[in-house]
Amino acid sequence: MRERMAMGNDNALKIGLFGANCSSGRAVTKVPERWSGTWQDNLRLARMADAAGIDFMLPIGRWKGYGGDTDYQGATLETVTWACGLLASTKRLVVFGTVHAPLFNPISAAKEFVTADHIGEGRFGLNLVVGWNEDEFQMFGVTQREHEARYEFGQEWLDAVKMIWSEKEDFDFDGRFLKLKGVRAKPKPYGGARPLIMNAGASPTGRSFAIRNCDAFFTHASRTDPEDVARRVREAKDEARQYGRELDVYTVGVVTCKPTQKQAEDYFHHCVVENADWAAVDLIVGKRGKPREQLTEEEFQKQRSGYAMGMGGLRIVGDPDQVTAQIAELNKAGMRGIALSLVNYADELPYFCDEVLPRLERMGLRQRR
Repeated sequence: MRERMAMGNDNALKIGLFGANCSSGRAVTKVPERWSGTWQDNLRLARMADAAGIDFMLPIGRWKGYGGDTDYQGATLETVTWACGLLASTKRLVVFGTVHAPLFNPISAAKEFVTADHIGEGRFGLNLVVGWNEDEFQMFGVTQREHEARYEFGQEWLDAVKMIWSEKEDFDFDGRFLKLKGVRAKPKPYGGARPLIMNAGASPTGRSFAIRNCDAFFTHASRTDPEDVARRVREAKDEARQYGRELDVYTVGVVTCKPTQKQAEDYFHHCVVENADWAAVDLIVGKRGKPREQLTEEEFQKQRSGYAMGMGGLRIVGDPDQVTAQIAELNKAGMRGIALSLVNYADELPYFCDEVLPRLERMGLRQRR
């Protein structure tokens, strides 16, 4: 798994792109240049990222948009078939599929993952989620379990998938939720090692699930307290070692990188304040946020702003020096990598790669392509 966890290169700091399979990506904005999310733009972006040395692409598992003036994330590409297409069209890029375990039979899911893994010759990764969006589960006719049971099911589901990937043949799986008889599945994952697995559980139960089972754990990072980031990374890694496992810790970021600090701040304000899709933001807050009656007016507006600026994630706004410094600080705190989102991925990525990646190379955090 070391080669898988390293994503096939020696970059000390891994950089990926998050959310490009969805219309508008992660920017809840009405600006006309917002991300389309079409297959053509995703393919163009993946080839651009592959050539530039970006390490991975991570999709969002979204089945139903949030509405608002833009129908935010209303058009999305299913993530495993998306990954297959991108893996077939790239050479180095690791591409993840984001999969809601309760919505898919583990036998067919394990087969899909192996197929993607063979297409990419070992470059497929699994982002496993147990689900939270009740609207989407209702659309599938699936009843959402209470919080603790979601992870109990997820554990059983993942155990079954890993067993299917193993050398075992004609086995039974007799669990609380899953009863599988005479299971046989070939081929096995490419090259004899299973795909990289990630999770971003935020609750204590979700965090424990990720640390027990996954190779990459995604968590939030503070802009103002690097010591807190370092502590949380250290605690997660130490807990994983108690299970005899090594764990890499990642975070997500929302990047606006322009030639000057003022240009970056002005564009960020233009997109996520002046032209935010506030109708969509309020729908998101209603589903994901804390109830208004539990917050002061200042806390509530801060919550709304947080969702508008990329559905959460670390805000990184500045010139190339400032953006580089903030990303490097994460690595110093122990983060293995960051998954970035941009207002328009394909338009903004070339400048980021031309200006930020060389700076990270000079710091010894990345290797030159």
